[in-house]
Amino acid sequence: MTLPASFTRLLQHFLPRASAPQADDYRAVRRIRELAEECKNLPPDALCDRLELLRQQVRGGTKAESTPVLLPAFALALEAIRRSLGVKLYDVQLLAGLALSRQTIAEMQTGEGKTLVAALPAILHSLAGRGVHVHTVNCYLAERDFAKVLPAFQLLGVSAGLIRPQSTGDDKRAAYACDVTYGPGYEFGFDYLRDQAGHRITKPMRLGDAYRQALRDPVAERATTVQRGLAFAVIDEADSLLIDEANTPLLLSEGSANAAADAPLFAQAAFVADQMQVDRDYVLDSEAGSVQLTVVGMQAVERTSGAAANCRLKRPWRTYVEQALHARWLLRRDVDYVVRDGRIELVDQNTGRIFADRLWRDGLHQAVQAKEGVPILAEQRPLLRIARQRFLRLYEGMCGMTGTAKGSEGELRDVYRLGVVTVPTQKPCQRRVLATRYFRDEATKYRAAAEEILRVHATGQPILVGTRTIATSEAVADRLRELAVLFQMLNGKQDADEAAVVANAGQIGAVTIATNMAGRGTDIRLGEGVAELGGLFVLGIERHTSARVDRQLLGRAARQGDPGSCRFLVSADDLLIQRYSPALAQRLEQTADGMGEAHGDYSRIVAAAQDSAERAHAQQRQQLLAQDDWMGGVL
Repeated sequence: MTLPASFTRLLQHFLPRASAPQADDYRAVRRIRELAEECKNLPPDALCDRLELLRQQVRGGTKAESTPVLLPAFALALEAIRRSLGVKLYDVQLLAGLALSRQTIAEMQTGEGKTLVAALPAILHSLAGRGVHVHTVNCYLAERDFAKVLPAFQLLGVSAGLIRPQSTGDDKRAAYACDVTYGPGYEFGFDYLRDQAGHRITKPMRLGDAYRQALRDPVAERATTVQRGLAFAVIDEADSLLIDEANTPLLLSEGSANAAADAPLFAQAAFVADQMQVDRDYVLDSEAGSVQLTVVGMQAVERTSGAAANCRLKRPWRTYVEQALHARWLLRRDVDYVVRDGRIELVDQNTGRIFADRLWRDGLHQAVQAKEGVPILAEQRPLLRIARQRFLRLYEGMCGMTGTAKGSEGELRDVYRLGVVTVPTQKPCQRRVLATRYFRDEATKYRAAAEEILRVHATGQPILVGTRTIATSEAVADRLRELAVLFQMLNGKQDADEAAVVANAGQIGAVTIATNMAGRGTDIRLGEGVAELGGLFVLGIERHTSARVDRQLLGRAARQGDPGSCRFLVSADDLLIQRYSPALAQRLEQTADGMGEAHGDYSRIVAAAQDSAERAHAQQRQQLLAQDDWMGGVL
């Protein structure tokens, strides 16, 4: 049902919206610069002494975000960054830091210097002495950001540590003992679950034992854990970690690399599934990601149950077949997963990054292994799980940064109690957004994409081609090879070379194909002479189900006032159109010309489809959190 326009306008009036920096913020920036100027001639020891005085005030009861502490702390941080890194922060970066200090989300555009901004609230809230955790979207960015800001921390006497998934317990314990700890967001969550698991396997204590033990040896309690609490978090790429990643819970499992005892059952189920027919034996629901057997299908499964008679079933035989169907029809190679070195590795749908340590549950991973003909390994045993929203809400204080928070203000407020402040750019944006082109099918879209790349490439203008999946990136790559166009590929399979590939994407004549650039975190700087050619050209091969991810891709063009342009291509068989706007798919197929292109402006219909997709994902997150609340948190 379509709501009346008047009601929609009234509803929008009451919905939470991003705010802008206030006059007091600009006055605070001027005062911070004055205080920083007074610090310019101070020796390093004096900087440490001044921060120590602020630390004593905070530990004496003064709030870190209060003006008498915040302004001089930011001034010291500003001077430390200038001395150690040779960088002078812009006013807009200080405005973002002030927003973060008030525990909000600062919306900063790509290339505006979020890495250094994160250091401001980290230093400020480290004064309480209880630890600050800086969450990034992956290990590479955690290591890069940590290395970049470490000299400034050291100059002020602020200890900083880094956690990695492969770190030992002692190394992690030492990193968490620091004033500021950097790491990938999921690893903070997994360390929390590991600590909870450690608590559960310790010998039960009588009432009062823990208190008496702490009095005798306050370190003893921490001997089996690595974290020392969840005091304050600074979250980079906040919409990715707080919203997109929140579609799946954190799950701690244990298992082995041995072959599954019921491996023959998965292989037999795959064979049975291949003999079945859709709509006769089973019904697929691609939107819900589910498969359901019909009465005819259940009878067919029952007739094949003799194949499982001599094996030990871990679940009903029917479930083995249903999982085989799910693997066969709903999970796609080089879209949902890749096969590498005889292993099934999952692909993150938001970033295109591959996670070797993530597994599907309830036998689905083994069903995919059977489908692909790789070794079928024993299932992992789940130990503990927690919704990411619940874990992040355990922090006493939190703030975050992202280039795309608009549109998510309601969820950020309702779930995390976080407002959004839109920080202006240092220079006016010069991005040119070209009209989206629409096509009958993927084949004609890929042909048009290759032609457009060839045309722009002939001018020397660098091109970034953004794709939603690995399969799409490789399809585009095949067409460029046919045209003898040299390119660089970044699709999750080359994550070790990611920074180098992205860094070169702004050079004259460069063509870079990349799966979703959301969360990559690496700036694309224009090479010499590129600005005169029009800057970076970004070509999106497909609209994502989240408009925010599209905006993140477009944000790669025209960073920091540089020129740049961007365009999206859409076809009737794109996932977004097929799943959320089938009427548009039919329209594109019917109105396309002889070259397969449909001429018209369908941007409102596409936006409506994305709204539907985002509402569905938001509902999924709400259900996950509600289930977690009902079950009481960590399970």
